[in-house]
Amino acid sequence: MNPAEHMESVYLGVVLAPLAGSIVAGLFGRVIGRAGAHWVTILAVGISTVLSLIAWKHIVWDGNDPYNGTVYTWLAAGDLNLQVGFLIDRLSVTMMVTVSFVSWMIHIYTIGYMHDDPGYQRFFSYISLFTFAMLMLVMANNFVQLFFGWEGVGLLSYLLIGFWFKRESAIFASLKAFLVNRVGDFGFVIGIAAVLMYFHSLDYDTVFGLAPTMADVKIQVLAGTDWSLMSFICICLFIGAMGKSAQFPLHVWLPDSMEGPTPISALIHAATMVTAGIFMVARMSPLFELSDTALSMILVIGAITAFFMGLIGLVQNDIKRVVAYSTLSQLGYMAVALGASAYAAAIFHLVTHAFFKALLFLAAGSVIIALHHEQDMRKMGGLYRYMPITWATALVGSLALIGFPGTAGFYSKDAIIEAVHTSHLWGSGFAYAAVLSCVVITALYTFRLFFLTFHGKERMDRHTWEHLQESPAVVTVPLTVLAIPSLIAGMFLVGPMLFEGYFREAIYVAPAHDVLGEMGAHYHGVFGFTLHAFQSAPVVYLAFAGVALAWLMYIKYPQVPGQVAERFSLLYRILLNKYGMDDFNQAVFAGGTRRIGQAFWQLGDVRVIDGVLVDGTAAAVRWFSGVVRTVQSGYLYDYAFAMIIGLLLMLALFVHQLF
Repeated sequence: MNPAEHMESVYLGVVLAPLAGSIVAGLFGRVIGRAGAHWVTILAVGISTVLSLIAWKHIVWDGNDPYNGTVYTWLAAGDLNLQVGFLIDRLSVTMMVTVSFVSWMIHIYTIGYMHDDPGYQRFFSYISLFTFAMLMLVMANNFVQLFFGWEGVGLLSYLLIGFWFKRESAIFASLKAFLVNRVGDFGFVIGIAAVLMYFHSLDYDTVFGLAPTMADVKIQVLAGTDWSLMSFICICLFIGAMGKSAQFPLHVWLPDSMEGPTPISALIHAATMVTAGIFMVARMSPLFELSDTALSMILVIGAITAFFMGLIGLVQNDIKRVVAYSTLSQLGYMAVALGASAYAAAIFHLVTHAFFKALLFLAAGSVIIALHHEQDMRKMGGLYRYMPITWATALVGSLALIGFPGTAGFYSKDAIIEAVHTSHLWGSGFAYAAVLSCVVITALYTFRLFFLTFHGKERMDRHTWEHLQESPAVVTVPLTVLAIPSLIAGMFLVGPMLFEGYFREAIYVAPAHDVLGEMGAHYHGVFGFTLHAFQSAPVVYLAFAGVALAWLMYIKYPQVPGQVAERFSLLYRILLNKYGMDDFNQAVFAGGTRRIGQAFWQLGDVRVIDGVLVDGTAAAVRWFSGVVRTVQSGYLYDYAFAMIIGLLLMLALFVHQLF
């Protein structure tokens, strides 16, 4: 086997291993039992992780050329080619390692969290299949396979959010996620259709090669109004990303995804579904760089998501929902980076966020296990005494989330803020103000969670307190492993990923948009980057201010938050009600759809089908039968009279024919 064929086998192994594990656990779960289900899927995703690292070494460390090839053709008809193909470059292998590694840790953690769940084998089958779908998405070399993976993660999120299907809230949340994503996917499909219509291909290489020739093409979406073709395609594609990556106003499904078990919350929020939209825009950089309109739209929507979703996190009391709104805010940061053409910074933050967000979710799950599935932070407190490993790892995750100097989140978040400050696109001023304000907000809600959960007065009931203990090793080992990259990954990745051309073959940035290039001219190593944050940027001090404020409000003066909520009751209710968007969607879209359905039922079914076609036909037959029945009287003189009238009519007709 030559080296090229060997690497093809490696790439196939990356995606097929979790698929095989899912099939075995799903179809033969009763045969292999609970232990068999977790061992086969953990082994499969572990193999995928090792093979992804081999692929990363081959492409990045050894410096080999990217791989772009077709594995299998489903259908070829004219311009339409439906095929499985892999594009393995630095962007792909980075995502492959991140997805498979984080998923592997979550698989191991699941043994402890789902230990007593009756759907144990089914859950492992689903999460392994989820990993397969995400890997197919990030490894795709064409829009068809991209869409396959895109819809695959959508389907699996529906199944996993609603995993506890006996709960009404879980059914509602899974349906909500499914429907909101269909809205985004409608735009996504239109964007792909436009690509096929104008480029006559769905292959990335072909489309990206032809993109510059399409930069000035105009189309008419509405009669009399010219649109840039590239703006139209990019906006439609980004609408799909708004659904998957939960950008305003299609963000509403993500907080409700907490209804699923904690491992799937971690998988969705850290490494799979919500990162799909961010990855897709970065992959499509040769298209998005041709539309300032689309980039400005992404910049503004990302800023709105980061700021306003962060504010909601301040008033949440469910530990998982605080982390969920944190995800929304951090996804907004990534979108802002995409809009500023700092694609590498967006992917860098995606990678670091995957580590520390998975860590925070799993730490929250560890707390939930210890407290017998209690999720209200107001019933926690003082847990650092009983759960030192969970406390320490949660502290690492919290510091990384707020961008504490030296942690992974510090380098990626600071790079995004500096990139948007350097950008000259429309909306960059608003975006800079939003992400800068978010630094304080993030620090405040993050350490509000940390202090309420692990410090202060113990507020749990006596039964829970008596049984408090650290989670088992199957939970704490993944926490410890994830804490390591959350702490140190940033300092090793910041230089190569942002300023040394790590993504040079995978991501295209127009010279006029090269904000990272401008920043790179002033980059003098990790130490210089860190020192700059203290010397000339307000980010670090804003984060410290947020932590200090959280300590004052929730440890030193715990009565203050209640007083603030009472004093600013209107703002508090607005945030608690999530700006009324759920109520609006429920009343206008869900309620409106039901009312339209009822109207069609009343008009179509009741009046037209039942009233006219069914009942109307019966009434007409009944009326006509009544008329005919009067003719059949049974009296001889009636029939004689009818015969005479008939003869006279025939005679009149005969005379008319003669003359």
